[in-house]
Amino acid sequence: MKHVKKIIVITLLLTVVVLVVEMLPKDQPLFVTRNGYGEGSKTQEYELTIEDEDEKQKLQIEVEERRYTQAEVQELFGRVMDELDKVVLGENESFNCIETDLKLVTTLENYPVNIQWDLDSYEVMSIEGELREDKLTTEGTLVRLRGTISYGEEQTAYVRNMMVFAPTREGAEQFLYEVKQEVETREAATREDKGFRLPQKLNGKKLTWEMKQEYRWYYILLIGTVFAVYLVYREREKVKQKDKRRREELIREYPGMISKFTMLLDTGTTVKHAWEKIVQNYEFQREQTGKQTVYEEMLLTYREMQGGVSEGEAYEKFGKRCGVAIYLKFGAMLAQNLRKGSRGISDILRMEAIQSFENRKSAAKRLGEEGGTKLLMPMMGMLLVVLVMVMVPAFLTMQL
Repeated sequence: MKHVKKIIVITLLLTVVVLVVEMLPKDQPLFVTRNGYGEGSKTQEYELTIEDEDEKQKLQIEVEERRYTQAEVQELFGRVMDELDKVVLGENESFNCIETDLKLVTTLENYPVNIQWDLDSYEVMSIEGELREDKLTTEGTLVRLRGTISYGEEQTAYVRNMMVFAPTREGAEQFLYEVKQEVETREAATREDKGFRLPQKLNGKKLTWEMKQEYRWYYILLIGTVFAVYLVYREREKVKQKDKRRREELIREYPGMISKFTMLLDTGTTVKHAWEKIVQNYEFQREQTGKQTVYEEMLLTYREMQGGVSEGEAYEKFGKRCGVAIYLKFGAMLAQNLRKGSRGISDILRMEAIQSFENRKSAAKRLGEEGGTKLLMPMMGMLLVVLVMVMVPAFLTMQL
């Protein structure tokens, strides 16, 4: 409560301080600052108080960015020209040998200028700097490039003389270019027809054409097949997991079931009557306890006996349905004692109950050890994170 009161007091004090600061007279902003070079103009909003008028008037002022002086403009143009020498060439090494397209940009990053281009001849190059390969020669063509660099009303000329050559191609690259030229010639000559034939021979070499295949359907089929296999695998895994959980549940329920069975036999009741008692008690409590695998199997066995299946056969079928060794042994034991007489079966089942509880404790211990092993990796990961958190600041401190 004391902390809450302190927080409230501090908040009120801060509020008072802010109000006092806001109420203090402020200096009139008579000096307007501009944005720096290339940052663009800005709009500044003001509230203007005019003498003898009560209402304040809102006024917006457009403030242009700071402009270069005449000397700074000339320096700027010089830097822009140096930058253009690097940018315009593109992949070419020099203006004396132009074999690929130029990059005739109209603006430069970090430079507040505009550039317009002009050529003395558009026969071998377009205004965008793209070469017209069908007009190029190996002897080269002299072209004059002129760029007009503008900053506001100030302008300067960027002029370069270039020698434009046909691109140097060798071997397969040159032959592929000739094939392309032949195809383009045929396409241009047959534009009024429905189509045209591709060349089957050029410069004495036979040409074989194949339509490029679209493999989308194959991808879809492959993905569908993989997905189907995954679904089958997933269903099988679900069945395996379900069967595993069922077996684990049967093993877990065995000690309790056999203890009940032994106690009923100790009272002098018969095997069949003990079975019936366990089943009836389970049916009575099933709504509260929920279904339990072993007692569901015992209920099915009891109904089989009521339906006419012999008692010994029903016990053996019970063990086989459970599919666990201890239940196979239990079913066979009941069937065998039924044939030979039930004398001594209580002692046998009592020893079985003791052994099953021991097995259950061993299983629980093993599961605990497995759980501890599974926690090793997360613990190692946490240890690694802690080491990183401790060592990284230490290394940074050492570097500083």
